[in-house]
Amino acid sequence: MEPKAIILVTADWDALKSYAKKICQTAAAQLNVEYKELNEDWDFLTNYGEKDEFGGVEIPQAFIETSDGRYVHVMTKVPLNDKGTPDLQKGVQLFIDKSKEN
Repeated sequence: MEPKAIILVTADWDALKSYAKKICQTAAAQLNVEYKELNEDWDFLTNYGEKDEFGGVEIPQAFIETSDGRYVHVMTKVPLNDKGTPDLQKGVQLFIDKSKEN
């Protein structure tokens, strides 16, 4: 896939927003693509996001927008390490790995 942008859907009230934002901005820089942030865009999440068993969506979620106009889900929530703290490098690696898929 050819990434065009990384999109983060979050909210001002999201306690993990700063971690998710840092992951997405770092991944965007490494992939040399645009970073976009959507605030509480429930329509976008409903159309492209990961849903729970009841059809609801969670924040934050992050996506790769491809050059052909697709939105590929990459991450829901911030990955944690073995100690239960945010693992920023693991989050960035999710984007790197996903960008290599066809």
